Amino acid sequence: MLILLRALVYATLFIAFFLVVLPQRILGVSGYWGGSPGGVELAGTILVILGFALVGWCLVTFAFVGKGTAAPFDPPRRLVVAGPYRFVRNPIYIGAVVTMLGAAMVLWSGWLVLYAFVVLIVTHLLVILYEEPHLRRVFGQPYEDYLRTVHRWIPTWRS
Repeated sequence: MLILLRALVYATLFIAFFLVVLPQRILGVSGYWGGSPGGVELAGTILVILGFALVGWCLVTFAFVGKGTAAPFDPPRRLVVAGPYRFVRNPIYIGAVVTMLGAAMVLWSGWLVLYAFVVLIVTHLLVILYEEPHLRRVFGQPYEDYLRTVHRWIPTWRS
């Protein structure tokens, strides 16, 4: 249960910074806090909910299957290939970007769309330059097998 508590604390800090504080600063600089047209706002709200749900599923999977958290200083102790990770290698990042794009739709903010795009590019570089080489060293052949069967960003639909 302590691992789940740690995961929730780290996730709350991450969400507070990347999904609340930074976007708020971006909106403050842009000077725009308006709302979007009704249908766009509803679609954005649905994306925010789906993004948060995906991130939550990832955190629970990391805690119970991997015996760790999404925080780099408290990572899973086991290779996690269950839950959302059986469909795509980076679902937690996908969930975060989907949440950001949903917020951009709700707030009708091109600046937040740009922010989500920058986060996606930086995350992609982090994944290919640091995370994947690190996980190769830590988990070896099982991770290599995982790389061959599950895509980085596009879900692989399998049971």
